[in-house]
Amino acid sequence: MHENKEINALFHLLDDPDQEVFDTVANKILLYGKDIIPNLENLWENTVDEAIQERIELLIHRVHYQDLQAALRVWGLSDMQDLLQGAILAAKYQFPDLMPSQVLNEIERIKRNIWLELNNYLTPLEKINVLNSMIYNYFGLKGEEMSYQRKNQFFINQVIESKKGNPLTNGIIYQSLCSMLDLPVYAVNIPRQFILAYFDTFVDFDEPVEPEDQRILFFIDPIQGQIYTQQDVDTYLKRVSVPSIPAYFKPQSNKRIIQYLLEELSKCFRDDKDAYRQDELNNLASILEE
Repeated sequence: MHENKEINALFHLLDDPDQEVFDTVANKILLYGKDIIPNLENLWENTVDEAIQERIELLIHRVHYQDLQAALRVWGLSDMQDLLQGAILAAKYQFPDLMPSQVLNEIERIKRNIWLELNNYLTPLEKINVLNSMIYNYFGLKGEEMSYQRKNQFFINQVIESKKGNPLTNGIIYQSLCSMLDLPVYAVNIPRQFILAYFDTFVDFDEPVEPEDQRILFFIDPIQGQIYTQQDVDTYLKRVSVPSIPAYFKPQSNKRIIQYLLEELSKCFRDDKDAYRQDELNNLASILEE
């Protein structure tokens, strides 16, 4: 953006020790939107005062965050919330310059390889075995239990790059591939787990989803593709002393999955200095409130 007198004046006030003055200046800079970012980056490079550099970094972050809020609202209100696109938006919180093609091209490559191995004569279980072989053996995706100390495993681009995720991000990759391959696999709401279920029919989330409308054929743990039966899940619920209710077997919408991803990611920022990040992520999650 071409620097005008107002921008120059605002930049000169960034070192004002009065917090109220800085907040006023920051709010005016934010009105310029993401077009102001190159100017802020240039200012940062030509600033030697570390305190001012920190203020500039915070401003750049706030501009990106403002842009992300708008993009997430658009995604949440769209007719079809693509799960991968939602996960990419969540990753843009930490990686604002992330290009979607970095993720989408790799997922498309895996999908193509799976598609070549599938045919209409395979049973649902045989189809999932093909997926598991391609995802965990050919592509080499690994999974670990959820840990808030490993926040990189909550960012879809980092998972694709390192080939190591948690149940949530692995599950997003898995469910996205199933959607691209026309397989009725959806996340369900089993307590303390992120687990997928292979349903006997596709789900239309524009209509009220009642658990009795669909039948689950089996469950899939996205950490490594382990298959579970209804009896396995019932046994698990008894073991953790949770009564089995229909809501646990209700398919989750893509909007709810991304909301959950943002909520869980917020728990990775527990230090006092990162408290604002936790607030920001929870705010992003609230944008997707159904």
